[in-house]
Amino acid sequence: MFAVTRFRAAGDDAEALAAAVAPLLAALGARPGFRDGELGRSADDPELWALVTRWDGVGSYRRALSAAEVKISGAPVWVHALDEPGVYVTD
Repeated sequence: MFAVTRFRAAGDDAEALAAAVAPLLAALGARPGFRDGELGRSADDPELWALVTRWDGVGSYRRALSAAEVKISGAPVWVHALDEPGVYVTD
């Protein structure tokens, strides 16, 4: 399965978002079931970003998000998140 979290950030907020994703990905990478992840910026709207992560399953993803180190490292990232569904199964 994969998860897509979209963000809206411009200017200094965009720089802060981009810098904060590396520690978040490191924390996620330490969690069981994490496969990989990457951040991208929209080619059509420079204020729109997306973080795509891939997981062994929904359970691994949800357990990872509840881990303290993920919550702490994710706080500066999630503050920019858009409120929308983002988990997709690939079966």
